[in-house]
Amino acid sequence: MTYDYSETIDYLLDWFDLNARILAWRENPKPYYVWISEIMLQQTRVEAVKGYFDRFITALPDIKALAEVDEDRLMKLWEGLGYYNRARSLQKAASIVMEEFHGELPADYEQLLSLPGIGSYTAGAIGSIAFGLPVPAVDGNVLRVLKRVAGSFDDITKEKVKKELEKDLLMIMPKDRPGDYNQSLMELGATICIPNGKPLCDKCPIMHLCKAFHQDLTDQIPVKPKKKARVVEEKTVFVFEYKKKYAIRKRVEKGLLHGLWELPNVPETFSYDKVQDNMLQWNLECELVTKMKESKHIFSHREWHMTGYYIRLNKLEQLPFDNVIWADKEELNKVYSLPTAFEAYKGMWK
Repeated sequence: MTYDYSETIDYLLDWFDLNARILAWRENPKPYYVWISEIMLQQTRVEAVKGYFDRFITALPDIKALAEVDEDRLMKLWEGLGYYNRARSLQKAASIVMEEFHGELPADYEQLLSLPGIGSYTAGAIGSIAFGLPVPAVDGNVLRVLKRVAGSFDDITKEKVKKELEKDLLMIMPKDRPGDYNQSLMELGATICIPNGKPLCDKCPIMHLCKAFHQDLTDQIPVKPKKKARVVEEKTVFVFEYKKKYAIRKRVEKGLLHGLWELPNVPETFSYDKVQDNMLQWNLECELVTKMKESKHIFSHREWHMTGYYIRLNKLEQLPFDNVIWADKEELNKVYSLPTAFEAYKGMWK
């Protein structure tokens, strides 16, 4: 064992009993609910997830419904959460659960780990919270909290460091309340031992155990290498309208936003004059061409700088983009999912 965290258990459980936020998936920790919430919470804050979780569970109340839902409907339910491959992995896993586990998530850590989209953290969270398995669930919050407690300068982005912490926690996991202990660590990291800004050490139930606090190292721990600069991509986005229908296209290119609907766009910034020239080159008869606001969207490793144009057509001609369909406001609001990257240009139909 690299560090003995057993002293944290009682303090954290007592604190969690009094301070745990009321969340739908905590109040009713059905395996399906825990699973959906944990996947949604990857890269997304709790407050943002609440509404999406309620909408998703209302539409797809069980694993069978998730396995059978149409992809466009699934993407629409996921719209706004980003990282759409998470939703696709959910559906793949649901299909496997229907075929191999009689429609119920397995109460076994290794079997959970075998499902698409479920790594060691998610398997630990589902296993401990939903099934009471004495297994750890180590995410960024847990790494930050416990590396500060230990006063450790380990690089928390390294898989080896995560694996060592999982082993340490496995040795001391409370058999009677493993799910609550895991959640107490997550909760402390989300609300007290926060990732950005100064931690609220005076409110921490394990402040007296924390080496980073006592040695004034909370601004240095946890250790993470600096992120690489994001790649900047220029885009010109077109909102084409014809008789109250709008053009959208499905991305078939591999990689970012693969398989999702989007507004037609080109990978450069067009001036107003260049847009006018292109409309002529594309043989499009335009009633109105209006420049829309500029927008920026940040992905994990790149960012889009976008300029938008609203173009109302006099006549319906073939657009110079593949996989285009025309959808009205109701279809765009209820059927087709467009990534949040295009949020600034959805105002025409919202």
